[in-house]
Amino acid sequence: MDAEEVMDNNNVEDKGKRHKGKHDKPKPWDVDGTDHWKIEKFDPSWNEGGLLEVSSFSTLFPQYREKYLQEASPIIKGALKEYGISFDLDLLKGQMTVSTTLKTRDPYIIVKSRDLIKLLSRSVPAPQAIKILNDEMQCDIIKIGGLVRNKEKFVKRRQRLVGPNSSTLKALEILTGCYILVQGNSVASMGSFKGLKQVRRIVEECMLNKMHPLYNIKVLMMRRDLASNPELANENWDRFLPKFKKKNVKQKKVKSKEKKEYTPFPPPQPPSKIDMQLDSGEYFLSDKKKSAKKWQDRQEKQAEKTAENKRKREEAFKPPEETRKQDDSKSNKDDIAAMTTSLKNKAKEFGNKKSADKIDAEMYIAASGQPSNKKSKKKK
Repeated sequence: MDAEEVMDNNNVEDKGKRHKGKHDKPKPWDVDGTDHWKIEKFDPSWNEGGLLEVSSFSTLFPQYREKYLQEASPIIKGALKEYGISFDLDLLKGQMTVSTTLKTRDPYIIVKSRDLIKLLSRSVPAPQAIKILNDEMQCDIIKIGGLVRNKEKFVKRRQRLVGPNSSTLKALEILTGCYILVQGNSVASMGSFKGLKQVRRIVEECMLNKMHPLYNIKVLMMRRDLASNPELANENWDRFLPKFKKKNVKQKKVKSKEKKEYTPFPPPQPPSKIDMQLDSGEYFLSDKKKSAKKWQDRQEKQAEKTAENKRKREEAFKPPEETRKQDDSKSNKDDIAAMTTSLKNKAKEFGNKKSADKIDAEMYIAASGQPSNKKSKKKK
């Protein structure tokens, strides 16, 4: 019994062991240089029997798309007929339906046709939406309606994503290699998985106000330049990429209301009109006295109002008070005093000059021997 127990234990240990690389056997299709990520085109010979069950998808569309879908339905039906998919447009219910048929061979084409009707209901043109049936093309519908609560902010940020004359949207389409359509509360995009991932990140950052689309465009342009350089292809690009810091804008402080202390008792009841009359004693007066008191109060109010109106009328006839500037009068007095002193000084200087000059007195006194000219003229 002991030997049998030992053998059983050894078998359990062998079963519990895992051999690494147990299933790594050489496969005939593993050849050097094969691209395992490449999506090969579906060959109908891979599934000659067709599908066992019928699969169908339907989606609603808005009323304004009804006319366009009715006109474009022949193009859509022709594109889906190649893959064995039937297309039905119900205008009464407002829905589109795609379903597999007996001619359908590719099992994944029904998922592609589901994406096609989703894009058509999101206002994507039919020629562009039909491209989703290709294996290399994928789609992503980003719902932006619930990211922003305020309607004004939502419209402003959505316009920021589109840009003036759709310039921002065109730049994103070129850099990501995706088709982007902003319509209503959603953004529809078509392209490769890598491009769709970039578009979703940029759209969400724009709508959540984390980063402006222009900064993301700058980063994408730098990444494209770095990818074209073979020397930097296998290096980390973080040191080359710009780092944008968000500036904190001062927001208005919300005034918080002071919470009143909780009291289980209700507030006191305000006094009624009868209570106020009882306090003042007016309640016990007779009707004549009450009317006389009312008339007296009315006369007093009227007299106050007339006096106030008279005062307002008289204010218009009062002349404005002239403001007298003391500084100007002082300066004028100082100027007059300075002028008088300067005139006195000039007069003293002029007197000193006269006394200093030598004046010959003989010029002004007539000589005794010489007769004056006037007398001589008279005698003649």
